[in-house]
Amino acid sequence: MGGGGVATDTQFHVLAVDDSIIDRKLIERLLKTSSYQVTAVDSGVKALEFLGLLDDHDDDHDENTNSNSPHHVEVNLIITDYCMPAITGYDLLRKIKESRLFKDIPVVIMSSENVPSRINSCLEQGAEEFFLKPVQQSDVNKLRPHLMRGRQTHKRKPVEECCLNSPDRTRTRYNNLHDLELLQS
Repeated sequence: MGGGGVATDTQFHVLAVDDSIIDRKLIERLLKTSSYQVTAVDSGVKALEFLGLLDDHDDDHDENTNSNSPHHVEVNLIITDYCMPAITGYDLLRKIKESRLFKDIPVVIMSSENVPSRINSCLEQGAEEFFLKPVQQSDVNKLRPHLMRGRQTHKRKPVEECCLNSPDRTRTRYNNLHDLELLQS
């Protein structure tokens, strides 16, 4: 009983990143229970590899990437652990938000430590949510509004095409009026 092409249109794809196999399996199970397609990786490095951001030589290279790129993936949300070796969840968040292709994808940070300054830093850097571990089904239920918004702003593959053809869809994503005016000119 496969869903074929229909499943990718109706299912949300979540990239789950956690170096702890127990936490990774837990979040993967919770997401799959909620009918999400899940790709789980065990490090920030592997997440960047999956997204095609690890071998970025410069930020301008992103804008030339198209659907023929071997690295292009359709991800609707990224959920990552904060404390990981090499590349932390915070570093991963910053890399994603700096990327022209993935900056509009919602990112959720998870941590077993309730550190208000850490939570504020992540939210200020663009994280949609900050979940305390162990993540529960009630937390996963909070993801759908972010997924719906992420799907609307990241539906087309090239970011430039999305922004130039429909500036209203991404209006709230810009930090200032100057960025919006540049796209409309």
